[in-house]
Amino acid sequence: MNFNRRKMLLWAATTASIAALCAAAPARAEDTVKIGLIVPMTGGQASTGKQIDNAVKLYMQQHGDTVAGKKIEVILKDDAAVPDNTKRIAQELIVNQKVNFIAGFGVTPAALAASKLATEAKVPEVVMAAGTSIITEASPYIVRTSFTLAQSSTIIGDWAVKNGIKKVATLTSDYAPGKDALASFKQHFTAGGGEIVEEVNVPLANPDFAPFLQRMKDAKPDAMFVFVPAGQGGNFMKQYAERGLDKSGIKVIGPGDVMDDDLLNNMGDAALGAVTAHLYSAAHPSAMNKDFVAAYKKAFGNRPGFMAVGGYDGIHLIYEALKKTGGATDGDKLIEAMKGMKWESPRGPISIDPETRDIVQNIYIRKVEKVDGELYNVEFATFEAVKDSGKTKK
Repeated sequence: MNFNRRKMLLWAATTASIAALCAAAPARAEDTVKIGLIVPMTGGQASTGKQIDNAVKLYMQQHGDTVAGKKIEVILKDDAAVPDNTKRIAQELIVNQKVNFIAGFGVTPAALAASKLATEAKVPEVVMAAGTSIITEASPYIVRTSFTLAQSSTIIGDWAVKNGIKKVATLTSDYAPGKDALASFKQHFTAGGGEIVEEVNVPLANPDFAPFLQRMKDAKPDAMFVFVPAGQGGNFMKQYAERGLDKSGIKVIGPGDVMDDDLLNNMGDAALGAVTAHLYSAAHPSAMNKDFVAAYKKAFGNRPGFMAVGGYDGIHLIYEALKKTGGATDGDKLIEAMKGMKWESPRGPISIDPETRDIVQNIYIRKVEKVDGELYNVEFATFEAVKDSGKTKK
């Protein structure tokens, strides 16, 4: 072998070795987009965090972990739905880990705890769960893919008076979403001629519903309007049945959080007939949702609930914004890319309101029924492209 040929072979081998090392090396920081996913994986809201985490993983399995030439890295952090934890974790993610997005936020106080940090760092905060109306007003860098309580509570209030429900007792969790749900329901229900005969607030953390349920029963309403956050519906319905309210003819109505698909199938027949207004049901009949439910069940062994859809759509929004910016991670550019975005979700058509950065979506009236031996929220009426009525410009 002559010298030149040996030299050429050596050069080729060296080049191949360098290429192999580059392929094996981790992506450079500037080639990686980091998403800090802050959700409750422990505590009373753990089911919310698990659904969101599962949905993000499923979306990335289906769509890959590279967008616009950038590698997507999700950093999962458990805040246990404690706002002080959320703030500390968000600061650590933004300052030390240099994340390009913070996302998740299982409860409203957590979402608000991170809002100032998002503003100061110009890092988009994608709210996938929390549902109080004011959240997107706390920072120009907040975008929401979950819901607001006003969207569903106004609609169930209108439905109740139009369907012969005259007297209602209300039971709501004593924090901002509960106040939103109650105010929206009362406004519409009483405007239609309905009467609130009893009104109770229950603690957010580890509530014992029994004494409050007795007050509900004693008030003899036609129905109970109930808002408890996702994850607490199973315990509520257990005590509802233990107190005999399911036999008393007092039906449960409200926003759909109490009948979360994640827990519904374990609630037993006491849940049958409950009518709620909500953004999502695992029984939603679209082809996209059937595929989503099948894939989620295959991956995680149970059906997705509305929190899973909030997470699935949240990561989709991030992917699509990065596509629009060509991979640029400037916070202002990303927020502009998200405004007005529209797409088909497992829940139906959704969009991001360019003025409020809040979600616009269909709200469905559903009734708990048995389908093939399992409990499902079966949709029977649709209200299209619902905005938060408190935020629509007069």
